[in-house]
Amino acid sequence: MPVTSRALRLALYCVLILAGAAVAGGWAMRQAQEHALEESARRGPEQLSLYANSLHTLIERYRALPAVLALDPELVAALSKPMTAQVQAALNQKLERINGAAQSSTLELLDSTGLAVAASNWNTSNSYVGHNYGFRPYFSQTRSKGAGSFYAVGVTSGIPGYFLSSAVLDANGQFLGAMVVKLEFPQLEREWSQGNDTLLVSDARGIVFIANQPGWRYRLLRPLSDSDRSEIATTRQYHNQPLTLMKTHTLRSFGENSYLTRVEGPNGPADYLWDSLPLSAEGWTLHLLRRPMAAAEDSRNAALAAIGLWLTGVFLGLFLLQRWRLARLRQRNREELEQLVEARTRDLRTAQDGLVQSAKLAALGQMSAALAHEINQPLTAQRMQLATMRLLLDHGRIDDAYKALVPLEQMLTRMAALTGHLKTYARQSPGGLRERLDLASVVDQALQLLEPRLQGEAIELSTKLVRPAWVRGDAIRLEQVLINLLRNALDAMQDKSRKRLEIRIEANQQLWHLTVSDSGGGIGEEHLGKIFDPFFTTKPVGDGLGLGLAVSYAIVHEIGGRLTACNQADGAQFTLTLPVAQEF
Repeated sequence: MPVTSRALRLALYCVLILAGAAVAGGWAMRQAQEHALEESARRGPEQLSLYANSLHTLIERYRALPAVLALDPELVAALSKPMTAQVQAALNQKLERINGAAQSSTLELLDSTGLAVAASNWNTSNSYVGHNYGFRPYFSQTRSKGAGSFYAVGVTSGIPGYFLSSAVLDANGQFLGAMVVKLEFPQLEREWSQGNDTLLVSDARGIVFIANQPGWRYRLLRPLSDSDRSEIATTRQYHNQPLTLMKTHTLRSFGENSYLTRVEGPNGPADYLWDSLPLSAEGWTLHLLRRPMAAAEDSRNAALAAIGLWLTGVFLGLFLLQRWRLARLRQRNREELEQLVEARTRDLRTAQDGLVQSAKLAALGQMSAALAHEINQPLTAQRMQLATMRLLLDHGRIDDAYKALVPLEQMLTRMAALTGHLKTYARQSPGGLRERLDLASVVDQALQLLEPRLQGEAIELSTKLVRPAWVRGDAIRLEQVLINLLRNALDAMQDKSRKRLEIRIEANQQLWHLTVSDSGGGIGEEHLGKIFDPFFTTKPVGDGLGLGLAVSYAIVHEIGGRLTACNQADGAQFTLTLPVAQEF
C-alpha cells in the first residue's frame, strides 16, 4: 500500500476517533446539564414549602386576634350606643396599646356601616378614624359570614396589607360592627430578598402583590377580564397602582406547577425554573423563580468520563482487530512457510512490529479504563453530595454545609419523623369542623409534640385516659387547646423541685371531663377570675401576650364545650368539658 494512502487512512481513522470522542463528550455534557436541571426542578417544591410556612406562620400568628378582640366587653358596649368623644378617645388609646403589644400593623374598629370609629393610628396623618370602609369586601364578608379577609392597597395610607376581620355582636347576636387587623409584609419581603431567588405571591386573578425583588409587584400573570377590572375598581383593591401584563413563554414542563419559563422581567428577558404552590387557605399562589444553574463541574466530569469510555471502546476494538489480523497473518505465513522463506522473515518482522504496537494499544486501553473508573467514582459521589448540599449552598451557609456531610442521613431521618405530625398540626383547619374523634388520641398527639420538653425537664407524668373518649370537634384546634394548657403547666413548674403533671379523662353522664393538673403552686385567687381574659398574663414582660388561654376558651366555646380553672393541693387544675359524641 502506498505511503500516502496509508497516511490518509490513518488520518481518517484519527479524525473519526476524535469526532466520536467529541460526540460522546457533547452528549454526556448535555445529559449532565439535563440531569442538573431536573434535579434543580425537584428541589423547587421543598424550597416553596419552606417559604410558604414562613408566610403561613406570619398570618396564623394574627388570625385569632380580631376574633378575640371582638369579644371585648368594652368594644361591644361602645358599638351598642352612640359614640362619644370620651369613649372614642379611650378606644383609640386601647387599640394603640394592643397593637404595640401584638406587633401588628394597625387595628381598627368599624361600626355597622363600615365607618372607622377607632384605630390604633388615630394620632397619625394617615389615621383611619372617620373613614368609611364599607366598600371593602372584608366588611361585607364579616357582616354576612362573621369573618373576612382581603389584601389591598390602603386608600388612606397608600400602604398595601392583608386585612383580617371579625364581627362584633351584641348579646342577641346582632351585628354591631367589625374588628379589623392589618398585616404588612415588608419584613417578610426583606427576609426573602436575602437569597438569589425571586419570590412572588399572586391573588386569585393572577395579580402579583408580594415580591422580594423590585419591579415585580403589580404584574399580571394573565390578562384581566372586564368584570375583574370593574370589581378591582369598585373595591379599590390596588388603588392607583398600574397593573402591567408579564409576558411569559413555557419552554418545558417538569410536572404540575413546575416549568422552565422564559419571562420578560423588569431586567429584560430571562429563563427561570418557575414553581408554584397554591395557598388554599388564603386563595393565593406562591411562586418561586430560580435561574438555572450551570453545573460546569458535573458537565466537565461527565464529558471526561464519556470520552474515556469511548476511547476505551475504540482501543479495545483496535486491539481485537489487530489480534484478528495477526491470526490471519500467521495462518497465511504457515501456508507460505516452505515456499517463501524471505517473505516469511519479512512477515514475521511485520508481525513482531504489530505485536509491539498491539501491546502498546492494550496498555493504553487499560490505562484509559482505569482513568474512566477513577473519574466515574468521584463523579457519582459528588453528585450525591451536591444534591444534598445545594440547598444550603444556595443560601450561602457554607459552614453548615460542611457540618451536614457526616450527620446528614441521621438528621434527615429524625426530621422526617418529627415534621410528619407538625405539618398536620400547622395546617389550616376550616372553621366550624365537627368530626367525631377520640379525645384520648388528641392527648397522645399533644404529648408527642411536647415529649422533648417533658424528658428534658424530668417531668413526672401520670396519664389516666379512658379510651375511646368520643367527642365532636376539630382535632387540630383541640390539640392547640391542650398544648396551651400543658405548656402553661410546664412553665408554672420550672422552678419547682417536684414537677408532677397529671392528665385524666373521665366520663360523667353525657359529658367527658379532661383535667390537667400540675404541681406549680397554683393561681393567685385574685387572678382566677381573669385568666381567660384577652391579654391578661402573670408571666414576665416578653414571655407572652396573654392570648393562649383566651384563644383556647374561644375554641372550646365554639364547639359547645367549657373550659374552667381552679386550684388544688399544690398547683392548678384546668378542666375541659365536652359532650359525649353519640354514634349515629
